[in-house]
Amino acid sequence: MATYLSQVLNQPVWDAQGRRLGRCSDVLVGETKEGYPVLRAIQVKERAAESLIPAEKIAWLSPSIILNTSTPPGYVPQGDELWLRDKVLDQQIVDTEGRRLVRVNDLQLARSGPDGRYYLIGANVGTLSLVRRLGIEEPASRVLRALGREASERVIPWGEVASVEADAPIRLRVTRDRVREMPAPDIAEIISDLDRVSGQALLETLDDATVADTMSEIEPDLQRAMLEAMPPDRAADVLEEMDPDDAAALLGSLEPEDRANLIELMEEEETSQVIKLLAYPEDTAGGIMTTEFTTIPSGLRAAEALAHLRQSPEAREDEALYYVHVVDEERRLVGVLGLRNLVLADPDTRVEAIMERQPIVVEPLTPQTEVARLVAKYNLLEVPVVDAEGIVEGVVTVDDAIDAIIPTAWKKRLPRFF
Repeated sequence: MATYLSQVLNQPVWDAQGRRLGRCSDVLVGETKEGYPVLRAIQVKERAAESLIPAEKIAWLSPSIILNTSTPPGYVPQGDELWLRDKVLDQQIVDTEGRRLVRVNDLQLARSGPDGRYYLIGANVGTLSLVRRLGIEEPASRVLRALGREASERVIPWGEVASVEADAPIRLRVTRDRVREMPAPDIAEIISDLDRVSGQALLETLDDATVADTMSEIEPDLQRAMLEAMPPDRAADVLEEMDPDDAAALLGSLEPEDRANLIELMEEEETSQVIKLLAYPEDTAGGIMTTEFTTIPSGLRAAEALAHLRQSPEAREDEALYYVHVVDEERRLVGVLGLRNLVLADPDTRVEAIMERQPIVVEPLTPQTEVARLVAKYNLLEVPVVDAEGIVEGVVTVDDAIDAIIPTAWKKRLPRFF
C-alpha cells in the first residue's frame, strides 16, 4: 500500500518508548540501480532544533512515524540525496511517457523487499492529489460531482519522471535516457515552458546531437538565449550538429564578435557551409537554404542511381532525402526526380526518362516570400537554389520557405513530410 508524502510531512515522530521527538519536515531519498530512489532519512524539527534520522531506524511511516529505537543515531548527508519537500513537491518535472511538463502535487512511497525499505515510486499530478493534500477532498469531490465532473488522479511512475531543477542533486540514469529518446519537438515544447535556468539545466543532460535537434525546434529568441548561456566549446559543438541553415540562422542572430568567436571554435568542414549561407541576406533563398542535398550524375540507369545513392556521403547527410538532383560534370542542374519514382522505376530505365527536365528553381537572392509562393503554387517539398550558371548551391525546404508567411510557432505544428 502506497504512502503519500503529504501524509508524512508535519507528522509527529515517536521513538520506541513513545516519546515525541518532533515533526517530520522533509524526506530524503537516494538513487538506486533499480531506478526507484530509496528512503535514506527523514528530517525532524522540534522548535529551533532539527536532526536527520536514518531510514533503517524507521519502523513505520504512516499513519504515524514510529522509530524502532529510543536513541536514533544521526544521519550524515552524502551529497547525492533528493529532498522531496524542498526539491520535488510543487516543482515541475518531465513526464517522459506523456511527453509534457507537469507539476508535482504529491509523491508516493511504498515499502518493498525483505528488508522493508521504503522507495519513491511515483509522482501524483492529478487534481485529486492536490485537493487531498489541501485537506478538502470531500467538499471538493461534492462540488465536482454537482458539476458532473470527477477529480482526476494521475500517477506517473518515477521511472518515467525527469527532474528539471537546475540544482537537482541526483538525475536518474533511466530518466536521462528517456528524455533523450523523446522527439525533439516534444523536448523543445517542454523547454519553452520552463524558466530559463531550468530549461538550460535540462539541455545540459542531453548529448550534442539531441540538443541540436531540440534547438532547431525552439523559437529564435529562446534559441539565442540558450546558446549564449552555454560554454563556448559546447555551443560550437552543438552548432556543428545542427543543419547548416539552422546553424547559420542562429549565428546570424548573434553579435558579430560572438559569432566570430564561435565560428573560430567550429570544425572547418562545418564552418565552410555556414559561412557560405551567412553571406546571403536572411530573407532570401540563399539565406534560408540548406547545403545538405543529394545529387547523382546524369547518364545513369535507375539501378545504377540507387547504387550510387547507397554509397553517397551526400545522401547520408541529407536527412530530408525526398528529391534527387541530377547534375552534369560541372554540377549544373539538368533535372529533378522524386525518390519514390526512382525506387519504383524499372532498373534499366534511364534517369533522364523519369526526371523533371524543367524543375522549378530559384536564385540565391530570390526573396523568401517568392520562394514560399512557388512552394504553395506547385505543391513542392523543396526548391533547388541555382546560381547564374545553373550550378546547384542548395535547396530550400518547404518548412523554411513558409516561415515567411506562417509564424514559427505554427510552422512547428505542421506535419513532417520527410
